[in-house]
Amino acid sequence: MNVQKLQIENTSTEVTRFNALRHGILSRYTVLPWENENEYLTLAEALVNEHNPQGPTEEHLVEELAGILWRKQRLRLAEAAAHQQGLENAAQPFRDTAKAALVHLNVAAQKDWVSDSVRATPEQTIDDIRDLHEDEAMTVNALKILDEGKKQSYEKAVAALRADSRKWWEETLEPVQEGFDEDGTPTAQSVDGLRRFIKKELLPWYEQRRKELENRHLIRAQAFGQSLDPNKLAGLARYEVHLDRKLEKMLSMLFRLKELGRKVDEG
Repeated sequence: MNVQKLQIENTSTEVTRFNALRHGILSRYTVLPWENENEYLTLAEALVNEHNPQGPTEEHLVEELAGILWRKQRLRLAEAAAHQQGLENAAQPFRDTAKAALVHLNVAAQKDWVSDSVRATPEQTIDDIRDLHEDEAMTVNALKILDEGKKQSYEKAVAALRADSRKWWEETLEPVQEGFDEDGTPTAQSVDGLRRFIKKELLPWYEQRRKELENRHLIRAQAFGQSLDPNKLAGLARYEVHLDRKLEKMLSMLFRLKELGRKVDEG
């Protein structure tokens, strides 16, 4: 019965000790309004269990430890946010990120290549390459049908195009185009008109798309490299050094205090 009473008292003491830390002067200002207070309390409770603070001074030091570790976690978020902001900046058209990535190659990089290169996974790029090959093969087949000049070759060639390529062709025939290409060449639902569209629009697009897909890894590396802001990272690094020194100081003070307590108990 006495053992059970002692266990209850010990449990009550641990809860009271954690409550004192949870409602301490520092704790109430450590967690920002948008942060998860339960995560902080879990961290604080783990530190209480690890260091078993005795008295308000040790509780204060453990509370300091919780705040330091919490700020170090916040620092990681700040570092990630700095990278994200830098990456957004690198994706802006005026940054010419794709051009810089391919400056050593004879490739006319397009400004809109950066976003896809950053977002696409290797698996997605493989799928995009496969899709490009299929699309191009269908267009080449349509061009072959036109060149053979058989009956209803125009209709068959249009049907041979992939749906999105066919839609593109149909959009060039809309009334708003007034029946002319950009260079003034009449467009028409004819063998010659479709052949000209394929050679002038579709085939060059495939070539550009192929260059984009083949060089995504270079553009991606360039964008992530440009996302690093040395000035911001230097400031975060200095703050981390400050936190590490403070952490070391608090631990040293806590250990010395406990050692003094043990000596007093032994004496």
